Amino acid sequence: MKKFIDTLKNIWSIDELKNRIIFTLTLLLVYRVGCHIVLPGINPNDLSDGSSQNGLLGLFNMFAGGAFNKASIFALGIMPYISASIAMQLAQIAIPQLQKMSKEESGRKKITLITRYVTVAVTLFQAVGYIAYLRSQNGNAIIQDNFGWMLSTVVVLTTGTLFVMWLGEKITDKGIGNGTSLVITAGIIARLPHSLVQEVTSKFAKGAASGLLIFLIEIAVMILIIMAIIMLVQGTRRIPLNYARRIVGASSVKDISGNRDFIPIKVNSAGVMPIIFAQAMLFIPSTLVGFAENDTAQGLAKSLSDPGSMWYNIIYAVLVIAFTYLYTALIFNPTQMADDLKRNNGFIPGIKPGDDTANYIGAIMDRITLPGAIFLAALGILPGLAGQMDITSGFASFFGGTSMLIMVGVVLDTLQQIESQLLMRHYDGLMKTGRITGRQPVAASV
Repeated sequence: MKKFIDTLKNIWSIDELKNRIIFTLTLLLVYRVGCHIVLPGINPNDLSDGSSQNGLLGLFNMFAGGAFNKASIFALGIMPYISASIAMQLAQIAIPQLQKMSKEESGRKKITLITRYVTVAVTLFQAVGYIAYLRSQNGNAIIQDNFGWMLSTVVVLTTGTLFVMWLGEKITDKGIGNGTSLVITAGIIARLPHSLVQEVTSKFAKGAASGLLIFLIEIAVMILIIMAIIMLVQGTRRIPLNYARRIVGASSVKDISGNRDFIPIKVNSAGVMPIIFAQAMLFIPSTLVGFAENDTAQGLAKSLSDPGSMWYNIIYAVLVIAFTYLYTALIFNPTQMADDLKRNNGFIPGIKPGDDTANYIGAIMDRITLPGAIFLAALGILPGLAGQMDITSGFASFFGGTSMLIMVGVVLDTLQQIESQLLMRHYDGLMKTGRITGRQPVAASV
């Protein structure tokens, strides 16, 4: 405990780090205040809470920090920017010109500019869809539904999303951590106190003693799940490397400077993307089938939208595993890695440079992706299983799934940056032994 207090004092004694943390917390506070400002022309008292939403709409509400159900000016949140970023990532893989641009500083700036333009287009499209959603929920919530209100709402929603995107970029530049990731995490954490109160109220309604015991067991299980997620996020397979040496005078030196003599291959390179894709895929067929008048089709739609049903969990787990392999294949290129090693005179002991190295790295990636995908699928279905064990839906969402994966990953990434700042100034890190390793920022992988 004393070491922890000393670490906090060290953090506060570094003016630059202190200012970065205060700047980050201030902008996150601005974002949270904006999430409670209702759109002009909307009566908030007539809005449905949408607490039972699942599928894609529930995912939107989670990324927007609850602003989606509140008809806030930040109702669309950072989701359009994430969608545009994913589209640009896939475009860089498919279009050689964009891939070439991404390797140059000026090219990356152009890609960033294109991403912002795509964000505006996606936001305009989603704003029109959100207006249709408001009309379908409760017509009384809209005070005066006309073209002028619709136009002003589209402008406000688009401006709100661009402002949230600007907040994220400013946090990344002048704050601590990845701004977009922290904006999402702030929305997730903001839901936790209300979910805790709901769960405690639900448990104590059945008796004080038994309710307290059950609640403590649930907290213990949640801590174990968090520990498992940390293992998944930080788990790596290290491939040893050697570098050729060259003779300079009477001594030999490495061609590549630095102490890194291994390739860290993550157990879960795809991050949280497979879970997001799987949820979106399950939402689409359930929506299409839901328009049918057939009772069998209606039953199928209900089964595909119920996180507690057996078929939902089976299909969901299979989709998560499949998307894990697919997304890993898109972002992980063994051939390019082997070419980079060959160009830098690096090689894996016992493996020939070139195609043999690429095949070796690819084989290892395939082997470690399977347990990571199965683990990720298990974490994805845990909230649904928790909901079947008499846990409130809001609190059950923190038993794994998208919420907990993003929150744990972003916290680790932020702590890693704080520790780097401390070690750079010759202070002790946050941990007495070992190092905190972050992961790919949500902005890049979500």
